[in-house]
Formats: sequence, structure tokens, C-alpha cells
Amino acid sequence: MRLAVSTLGMPGEDLGRAIELAAGHGCQGLELRLHPDTGVHAGLDARERASVRERIEAAGLEISALAGYAGVCEPGPDQPVVEALLADLRLAADLGAPGVRVFPRGGDPSVGARRLRAVSGTAAELGRRVLVETHDAMATGAAVAALLAEADRPGTTGAIWDLLHPWRHGEPPARTLAELGPYLAYVQVKDAVSEQDTTPVPMGTGTVPLEEAGELLRAAGYDGWVSLEWERTWYPQVAPVEEILPGAAGWVRRFSS
Repeated sequence: MRLAVSTLGMPGEDLGRAIELAAGHGCQGLELRLHPDTGVHAGLDARERASVRERIEAAGLEISALAGYAGVCEPGPDQPVVEALLADLRLAADLGAPGVRVFPRGGDPSVGARRLRAVSGTAAELGRRVLVETHDAMATGAAVAALLAEADRPGTTGAIWDLLHPWRHGEPPARTLAELGPYLAYVQVKDAVSEQDTTPVPMGTGTVPLEEAGELLRAAGYDGWVSLEWERTWYPQVAPVEEILPGAAGWVRRFSS
């Protein structure tokens, strides 16, 4: 497994500081949150995109994923969602990121499947993937797998297993992994106080079944990205990400052997 860290955990920090934190704590990758506050978003021009890519590569890092906010199943017309997905996929291609994270934001898999098929041709041409996170209305592996099965575009889609959400919605890690199966493309790791209180806490001090999930991933031979998603943007009172990264790095080392 390869360790990345999300810029969601670095509110107020610029790209230079994010690169410094990632490179200085043993990360191989950086997950870039797409938002004007982070300086990385689909509105960047060609020069700005080239600069982002060059700075990250110069530090010996890769972009593990772009954390977008499109809601692939969100109720409403398809066109705005499809256009947002296409813009993020083009940004991913320019930056050298393998895929773009999306949220479900709705519970109808037929809606999301239709939109995933609509962008599949462009995604294939660009060599990028749309990665659906276990989140909100489709928080379980079973729900995301059903969406991806209906879309039937394995070459341009995949699943992100956020270790928190399926578990707190009652789906044990073994079932999540079994449901996601061949769709699994990315893992986001974090710990939290409880199923009801999702305040982030240092790795191994909360109640998320991190040991069980790690053993399952090791047994399955998972060797992809594991990103620390330290949600300090939403919980500004928690410790800075540099205090949490050593625990995440240790978790990755332990379950990669």
C-alpha cells in the first residue's frame, strides 16, 4: 500500500505547505481537495495547472486523486453534473492524477449510472477514472457496488472505501470489502470517536475497526493508495495533520508487509 494525505486536513495552508507536509512525513502521494480555498480547482488555466504538477513532481510526490464534489446521483438535470465531471476529469489529466473522487448525493443508482456512462468515453480517452466514495446516501459498499454494476464501465469507474462510513452504517469491514470486490480502487483511512460522534481522533484511539480493515486489505493483496483523510477543515479544533500522519504511516507499513 502507498500512503497519501488529503489536503482536507490542511485548512488555510497553501500548496507549498501541503507538499512539505506530505514529503516530510513519508507520503508518496497527495490527495488534492478541489476547492478555491486550496488553490486547486477546474478553473485553473494551463499555466497554473502545469505549475501545480511540476511542484508536486519536483518533491518526488504523485497526486493520488483529486477530491471532487460532484454528486453523481444528485437529483436534478444531468447536464450540470456531467459538465462538472468532465471538467474535473480534464483537470486530472492535466495534473497527472489517476482519478477524481465523487460523492453519491442521492440514492437512485440509475441516475448515477447514466451519468457515469455519459462521461465514460472522455474518461477513457484521458486515461482517468471516476471514483465513487462510500458516503452520504450510498455509504455502504453494497450501495456503491450496485451503482457501479449498473453503470457497467469498469475501465473508467471505481470505488473509494472510506473506512468510517460503511461501518457506522452497520456494514462490517469484511462485507464492505466483499461487496466492493473488483471495484475497489482507493482507500481513505481515519479514526473517529464513535458511530454517532465522527469527530476525528488519532489513529488507533477511536472506535473505527482499523485493525480488522487492515488485515482484510492485506489478505486481499490490496496494494493501492491509502489516503489519510484528516477532516480538520470540518473540525478545526482537532490536532494539526502533522501530528496524525505518523500513525497513518505506521498503519500502512504494518498492513503492507
